[in-house]
Amino acid sequence: MALHVRGVVLPDGEVRDLWMVGDRVTFEPVRDAETVSTGGWVVPGLVDAHCHLGIRYGASPIESVDEARGLAYQDRDAGVLALRDAGSPYPYPELDDEPEIPRLVRAGRHVAPPRRYLRDIGVEVAAGQVAETVAAQAKAGTGWVKLVGDWIDRGVGDLAPSWDAATMTAAVEAAHAAGARAAVHTFSEEGVALMVRAGVDSVEHGTGLSLDLIDEMARRGTALVPTMINIRTFGKIADQARPKFPGYADHMLALRDGFPAVVAAAYEAGVPIFVGTDAGGSIRHGLAAEEMLLLHEAGIPAEEVLASASWRAREWLGFPGLVEGGLADLVVYPEDPRSDLRVVRAPERIVLKGRVVR
Repeated sequence: MALHVRGVVLPDGEVRDLWMVGDRVTFEPVRDAETVSTGGWVVPGLVDAHCHLGIRYGASPIESVDEARGLAYQDRDAGVLALRDAGSPYPYPELDDEPEIPRLVRAGRHVAPPRRYLRDIGVEVAAGQVAETVAAQAKAGTGWVKLVGDWIDRGVGDLAPSWDAATMTAAVEAAHAAGARAAVHTFSEEGVALMVRAGVDSVEHGTGLSLDLIDEMARRGTALVPTMINIRTFGKIADQARPKFPGYADHMLALRDGFPAVVAAAYEAGVPIFVGTDAGGSIRHGLAAEEMLLLHEAGIPAEEVLASASWRAREWLGFPGLVEGGLADLVVYPEDPRSDLRVVRAPERIVLKGRVVR
């Protein structure tokens, strides 16, 4: 059954009729199509560009594909119709083409240094094994690998890079040679500098970014996925760490407090910014709207935030939007989200892969 939607279609902002035949969009009328929405503002399905379907809330690995499916449903029902899983300890390739699951791109497991990351989440390897491990994890994913660029070093008592610069550069080169893009987790100033200069494709979190490094990212086209919801948890992390690692605790609080200005500077410099929640672990799924509002609070205009969560993010991940022959994923809002971004909390209609979800 073909579907029909009429409304103000973004990003163009014109009132248009859309028909969805199977999984594709057309502007050519389709006889006997079922009209599922008239009026409202029609947005290409939202994207969570940093989440983890393989990690439970609380930071333990899932134990079944059904768990991953349930987490994906939470995002889908909030209007998020494409996901980039930025590292999963549990494989679930059977969900890649499941019709009721948001579109997926996946990294394999996190590649992390020994005994310096969340237990049971990553593949932990010494410097000499990083490049070959990255190549293996590229095969386990669908176009991405995930590197842990820094973490607390208990011997130092603070954040420290995972490996040396040569190892990190070799890791990124191995990802690219395997046909994958490289995403890096990084909080610290030194870690993010090493990884940007190594040629990483996206910086996840990026609290340690300097103005000079932001300019370098803009020049290279390196993306930033700020995960501002996650950064707000740094106070809890600092409280837990302070008895043993007071310097680390103070550092985490300083990174948290300075981060909105970092994000604003990245936007002003022209760094590609995408919406990601880091759902899985300490963040629940289904919170993309809240991440969008935090980006807006940091100074990014509402329409730019919407682009970073929708049509621009979909293009980045290879999922065409609401164009002739594009993918039949859309969300309808009762009011213009460009005027009041809070409307993204309450989608009125959701269509995924040409099927009505809500």
